[in-house]
Amino acid sequence: MRLAGRQWLPFLFQWRFALRRPRFTRTWASWKDPMAETLAIGAEVAGGLKAPAQQNGDAGSQEPSGPGVEPAPESGEQALAATPGPDKRKKRRGATGERIVPPPKKRRAGVSFGDEHFAETSYYFEGGLRKVRPYYFDFQTYCKGRWVGRSLLDVFSTEFRAHPLAYYEAAVRAGRLRLNEERVQDLSIVLKDNDFLRNTVHRHEPPVTAEPVRLLAENEDVVVVDKPSSIPVHPCGRFRHNTVIFILGKEHQLQELHPLHRLDRLTSGVLMFAKTAAVSERIHEQVRDRQLEKEYVCRVEGEFPAEKVTCKEPILVVSYKVGVCRVDPRGKPCETVFQRLSYNGHSSVVRCQPLTGRTHQIRVHLQFLGHPILNDPIYNSVSWGPSRGRGGHISKTDEELLRDLVAEHQAKQSLDVLELCEGDLSSGLTDSTARSSELGKSGLEELAKAAQKMDRAREAAHQDLGTLALAPGDAAEADVVNQETDPLCEECRLVRQDPLPQDLVMFLHALRYKGPDFEYSSPMPAWAQDDWQES
Repeated sequence: MRLAGRQWLPFLFQWRFALRRPRFTRTWASWKDPMAETLAIGAEVAGGLKAPAQQNGDAGSQEPSGPGVEPAPESGEQALAATPGPDKRKKRRGATGERIVPPPKKRRAGVSFGDEHFAETSYYFEGGLRKVRPYYFDFQTYCKGRWVGRSLLDVFSTEFRAHPLAYYEAAVRAGRLRLNEERVQDLSIVLKDNDFLRNTVHRHEPPVTAEPVRLLAENEDVVVVDKPSSIPVHPCGRFRHNTVIFILGKEHQLQELHPLHRLDRLTSGVLMFAKTAAVSERIHEQVRDRQLEKEYVCRVEGEFPAEKVTCKEPILVVSYKVGVCRVDPRGKPCETVFQRLSYNGHSSVVRCQPLTGRTHQIRVHLQFLGHPILNDPIYNSVSWGPSRGRGGHISKTDEELLRDLVAEHQAKQSLDVLELCEGDLSSGLTDSTARSSELGKSGLEELAKAAQKMDRAREAAHQDLGTLALAPGDAAEADVVNQETDPLCEECRLVRQDPLPQDLVMFLHALRYKGPDFEYSSPMPAWAQDDWQES
């Protein structure tokens, strides 16, 4: 019996090993799939989302994902899943021919601008204005969550209504739209998570003042400039090359700069940049600790009180998109100290010291005090009503206020003041059936004439889209490279009147910026001088 038992041992060992082997196979497979999923999630977190506020970059400067090549039906992970084990059901990752989305590419943190961006176009100067030659630009974005499961046609028709669908159909024929670096062939394609969309457009920028961006100081830590009015600090909206960041890079070879504080586009004066992230963090820590002092000067309507005035009214943002604020008890606490410097019988020069840093704080507080900045296009507008916001009295709802402000600046072709463009008006900010409460008869007539002129120009531009002859393939793209006019571009067909240089100046100037170990100041502007006369 003992001998017979020993003869059974090899068979017993083989039987036990046979039982263990499928279990090991299942264990490896069950470990492998979560690991692959973890890696995919990690890649999505690393590269899929844009930071909400980058100091020195924009969506157009992000690096795109790699080419989206659809794998063969039996390749890679799909091929492994299609080969079932002895005890396994057939497991599939996607049907044959299903569009596979590549994982998002990891983006470099703190995207900045370099020579390749500065070389996109050039400046020219005309009539006291700095202008940018039209250029081709790629708007790039990953698929937003609300787009998943929707067709490109649906997304363009509901969220990008600045152009008619005929424009996007023509853009597809011209090869201007790419999905995961593959040319879009049909707008009916359904978007998936992590899809990467690239839209090549012919870009026009509004002109700004021809005043140079002067260097006030530069050392190993910071660059300090005297910013002219009308020039944004960094790319935003329709502005890219006509910004302080791009002008410093193109004309002063200063790159990798970190803005240390913000100035509104229409505000001039002292503007500081850090040269390194470490310096930026150190000075921002001083800002958080209230160690910095800021001093502004402005010219306001009427005779400002001779004694020092402190305004502590809270400020509420009416619309982030339009960029309008007002005094409201529900707003954030604010404090500004004002001191009159001079009065010429019509207007006053006032020194302003904001002790907090709310959006448009000085402008809103001056409006509340009944002395708005003399030429403030927002807070000294008739759209606020007869009192123009003095004492917080506004005889209309926020929605009516926004409609009237937008209508006023649309008629003047000055939507850039509100940091808007025509395409933004499709989001419900304006309503042609709603009353325009304070524009008056002359204002409505002016608005109607301007709207008719713009509509006629747009109709002429859109009529050509359906019949526009564009050669398929890359030939269509080659035909328009490096040209200042483009067959698909609506802006190329519009004739916009240039603003006058004086219309680009608002009488608010950042005079001084002081910290624990630095102090920088700029010269007093001409409009703040004692001998300045109103024209």
